[in-house]
Amino acid sequence: METRKVLSGLCYFSIFFAGFIFPLVVYFASGDGITKMHAKKAFLSHLIPLILIPFIFLALFYDVSTIQGEIPVFTIISAATIVLVSLGVTIWNVIKGVKVLVAE
Repeated sequence: METRKVLSGLCYFSIFFAGFIFPLVVYFASGDGITKMHAKKAFLSHLIPLILIPFIFLALFYDVSTIQGEIPVFTIISAATIVLVSLGVTIWNVIKGVKVLVAE
């Protein structure tokens, strides 16, 4: 198996073990254009769930400051959205990693 395929696949699979750090290191350390492209895509996809985290804090702050003794609806919706987006990103990364490894 080619080193390019392995590094590109590991960039996508790193969502399980190294987050966005591994694709970033591969992007700057690799000289191959295809590997850099996959590292960049993996890096950006790993950041998607992190972009949504401030929304849960805003929803939590809103629910705590305005609603007393009721169910924090916005917090629950925000948390559920983040979980679904994170699950979708994880599945997408696994599919892309397998496609890179299987590709001819």
